[in-house]
Amino acid sequence: MKRCHPALIQDFKVTLSEENINLKTLRDLCFNGIPFEGGIRAVCWKILLNYLPLDQTLWESSLKKQRDVYCQFLKELIIQPGITKADLGQSREDVTMEDHPLNPNPDSRWNTYFKDNEILLQIDKDVRRLYPDMAFFQRPTEYPCQLILDPQNDYETLRRRIEQTTLKAQTVNRNRSGVTNVSSPGKALNLYPSNEYEVLPNGSEAHWEVVERILFIYAKLNPGIAYVQGMNEIVGPIYYTFATDPNSQWKEHAEADTFFCFTNLMSENRDNFIKSLDDSQCGITYKMESVYSMLKDKDLELYLKLEEQNIKPQYFTFRWLTLLLSQEFLLPDVIRIWDTLFSDEGRFNFLILVCCAMLILIRENLLAGDFTVNMRFLQDYPISDVHTILTKAKELQDNS
Repeated sequence: MKRCHPALIQDFKVTLSEENINLKTLRDLCFNGIPFEGGIRAVCWKILLNYLPLDQTLWESSLKKQRDVYCQFLKELIIQPGITKADLGQSREDVTMEDHPLNPNPDSRWNTYFKDNEILLQIDKDVRRLYPDMAFFQRPTEYPCQLILDPQNDYETLRRRIEQTTLKAQTVNRNRSGVTNVSSPGKALNLYPSNEYEVLPNGSEAHWEVVERILFIYAKLNPGIAYVQGMNEIVGPIYYTFATDPNSQWKEHAEADTFFCFTNLMSENRDNFIKSLDDSQCGITYKMESVYSMLKDKDLELYLKLEEQNIKPQYFTFRWLTLLLSQEFLLPDVIRIWDTLFSDEGRFNFLILVCCAMLILIRENLLAGDFTVNMRFLQDYPISDVHTILTKAKELQDNS
């Protein structure tokens, strides 16, 4: 990890030592990259994502309150339903009781349980693939959630739910045209290729399992959106930043802190994940078209070339915008881009500038290429130096 200049670190320390932090000063500093040293980045992200108040005297009480709330979510949304399921599973009373597994009532606890399992399996599949080129997410966390792992709590854990569901149920895959494929339970045992994450022994949990829990709780608390593929790519860098904080008293609470920062970020970004809003002014289509509108303004020749080749913005900017470029660069570079995005007051407007800068920086390649070559450039972006991209985006912003 690139080390920051001591003078820069000192500037951050001075700004963060104020009893009342000056948000404008902090934003200006963060815009050019935040130091990892001393846990500075993790603290800055918590402020920029509106989790920590600017008044430092309120930090202790605010953190305690939020972390207690998260513990309550764990109890109500994971432990309590798990106890209920464990109790029901031990008796045959469920066959005669009013609420039983085949009860068609949408308010049935069983109905909720099965629906939750569908969401949980999708989350599980996605988080196991999170940054496969890094060992971090497979490693055990130093701070496993004691509430979840407490042997006194006899309940069905998320880990157990996944094992039970994939073993007992036939795997049903429905594709977009509505064709249903049913595979045998034997195939369900091979749900994950051998190179994907192994489950750790009881008493420890991997970082990916923590991310899974965060996403499951978010889905339960936000039924209107629940879980959409790609949210795992948004939560991953936040959790990584907090779970690698050199300050252990912060690192210990990475799960709860990530949950609230992710929730706050999603409150600004969630419209991108809601299909019914795609064509509205707050939806993703409008944002994708904004990239081309800006390109038309900044580089008409390149804009006309892409138009002529019928390369539509949705062919590549959908992923760039919804996932905040998390799939286009290596994790340390994504984190560096997010320093700037989070610090900019109109953070998602700046993201559009970054996308436009990415196009202009490869203009010579695009002007010379045909449709196939250009799509390859856009699907697998060739420049890895994010400093160059951010500098160009700032230049575009200053010339607006």
